[in-house]
Formats: sequence, structure tokens, C-alpha cells
Amino acid sequence: MGDRSSWYNQIDAVAERFNREYQGQPFELPDEVEAMPIFRDWTSGGLTSRIAAPFWKLAQPKKSQRCLDVGCGVSFLIYPWRDWNAFFYGQDISDIACDSLNSRAPQLNSKLFKGAAKGPAHQLQYEDQQFDLAIATGFSCYYPLDYWEAVLTEMRRVLKPGGTLVFDVVNPESALAENWAILETYLGAEVLLTELGEWQALLKRSNTKVLKTLDHELSRLYSLQFLP
Repeated sequence: MGDRSSWYNQIDAVAERFNREYQGQPFELPDEVEAMPIFRDWTSGGLTSRIAAPFWKLAQPKKSQRCLDVGCGVSFLIYPWRDWNAFFYGQDISDIACDSLNSRAPQLNSKLFKGAAKGPAHQLQYEDQQFDLAIATGFSCYYPLDYWEAVLTEMRRVLKPGGTLVFDVVNPESALAENWAILETYLGAEVLLTELGEWQALLKRSNTKVLKTLDHELSRLYSLQFLP
């Protein structure tokens, strides 16, 4: 199942990269990276809206569904959970993100927000068959396929039979992919540009059924179910 020590080294690096961004700490980057248009787009805030994966276009949370957002960041504060009227559970490796959600989200809707747990995606802090929908977007690119085998095993465990998982992978053929990978690596989180065919092979090995796909500017979104 791969070198788990390398998993945790990368988990720590990704957590540090996002903690620094959430806290507004400066990043020291080479002049040639700061000269890239994608860096200027990132500093202006425009890049986030371009690369955020619209998971709801494949599986919009339904009223009273229990939904788990893994790698959630501060998504409950951004996405229209109150309009969906679905119960939100989160998990993230960033303590800054979890602390922010747990302090602010109950003020928005204490009924729908069920808390954000700190922990990695391959160790979900939730019970078996607890969720109707799981979302894991924005972080697959930081980890190798063997890590994602473990993540998918955990997703299968926490989803109800017939539940849906939505996740995204960076499309290496995207015009944005190479420069975005360079930027992220200099921000402290190395990106792996894994071919789409390798992801599809992983999904097949993990005994999943792909329901829908959606190509976005940087990534490909999948909605899938686990077969018995």
C-alpha cells in the first residue's frame, strides 16, 4: 500500500501550505514564478473561482441528506448549504480551516452544520454507512494513486449503500495544468500530474461505477457509486 511515511510528509506539507494561505501569511517565490500570469491571477483571487470544482452540478445535496465534505476548507461558509437544506459534515487536514468552520458556521445555521473534524482523507473520523453523499474535491493532485486507493476504501466505508461520491482530478492536458502545478509546488505542495487513464484504472480496481463526468477548466469531476 505504498510508503505511508511519505504520505504523512506530504499531508503535513499540504496542511502547511493551506494554513499559511488561510492566515494570510506571505509566500516567498522566485521572481520568474511571480512573473507568471497564473501567479497574478492567484494573488488577485481570480484563480480560485476558475479552478473550484462545481460538485453540485453532478450531485447537488438534497434536503435532509447527510453530506460529508472531505478536504472541506471553509466550504460551508461559501457554498449554498442553507439553500440545499442538507446536513454538512466536514473533515480537513488544516486546523485553521476546521477551527474557522467550527467557530463561524454554527452562527450561519446550527441545524445544518454538524461540525468539521481534523484528519486526513484516508482516516475519516466518521461511522460506517453514515452518509448519502461524499465530496472530495481540490486535493487529489497532491497524492499518489496508492494513497487514493486507501481514500476510496474509506469512502466506501462511510457511504450508505447506493450513496454517491463526487471527486475531481487534475487533467494534465488542461492548458492551465502545468503552470498551476509549478505555482502550487512553489507554494509548498508538490502536484502530481497523473494521467486520466491511470485514474480510470484506479476507479475500476476500486469496484466503482462512474455515473457522470464533467470537464472543468483545470479538472475532471466524477460522480460515482461503489458496487457491492
